[in-house]
Amino acid sequence: MKLFDSVKEIPITDLEGLRIGNAQDYEAMTGVTVLLFDHGAKAGIDISGGGPASRETPLTSPITADNPLNAIVLSGGSAFGLAASDGVMRYLEEHGIGYETGFAKVPLVCQSCIYDLSIGRSDIRPDAAMGYAACQDAEHPHPVSGILGGGTGASVGKIYGRDKATKTGLGMYAVSIGDLKIAAVVILNAFGDVYNPATGEKIAGPRKPDGSGFFDTLEELYKFSQRTDQFQHDLNSKANTTIGAIITNGAFSKAELSKIASMARSGYARCINPVGTMADGDSIYAASIGTVEADLNVAGTLAAEVMAEAIQVAVKAAK
Repeated sequence: MKLFDSVKEIPITDLEGLRIGNAQDYEAMTGVTVLLFDHGAKAGIDISGGGPASRETPLTSPITADNPLNAIVLSGGSAFGLAASDGVMRYLEEHGIGYETGFAKVPLVCQSCIYDLSIGRSDIRPDAAMGYAACQDAEHPHPVSGILGGGTGASVGKIYGRDKATKTGLGMYAVSIGDLKIAAVVILNAFGDVYNPATGEKIAGPRKPDGSGFFDTLEELYKFSQRTDQFQHDLNSKANTTIGAIITNGAFSKAELSKIASMARSGYARCINPVGTMADGDSIYAASIGTVEADLNVAGTLAAEVMAEAIQVAVKAAK
């Protein structure tokens, strides 16, 4: 990302009211990343992939009640991993956090999952205990990128299976422009290849057996399309998904946040090719945790920039 005099890279911990925690199982190669909002958050969403595994996403709709979210969960485990939110809700309830109904406080938690069942152990998935542990980890926030949390089992370039894929993980990046702060958190588990948009260099994809570089997923996809008898099976049997969140201290409505999320999708397109296929469940949340007055176009443009940078980090930090 090109940083101008007015745009500064900042630690993601500079966003007050946001705490990030992780829990993972390295034998099973799966995990949970939780974003806790100390004072609640308005949120929107953009879903561009064909197979999202998600929970409570209607809470982000402009036509539902304007109650603040308490957490966003990003996890592995495919739809099985949605159980992690049960632990997040238990943690929040124990701390007196949630929507007051008069009889109980009900925590409002959204979640999206990647498919990582083909790495590690498919019979161990994120559960309530792991979601709870991620919240405990957020009590002492030390957010880092790499092979941890929901990115533990992530990889890209899987057109020829996991054995030729490139390992990726969890990526984070944040900037400020004046008083406005915007951060991106992403779990990179794409079907396609990943590029550095500044140089056009491919930095992740299906690896050639001789170590000479990467196959081109786009080229291979076109080859597969000629084999119509097995094309759909070969494509759709390799489940993927890139999931992420934009967090800002800008004061935006849920409708505006949905627009910011859709603009952030450009960050996916700048780095991942092909992207948003029926073999992906690509989803992006956008959450507002502040009161800074800001222009929607500026925020959306920056959201795409920081998301693209977080994707690069998710590759580089996966050591």
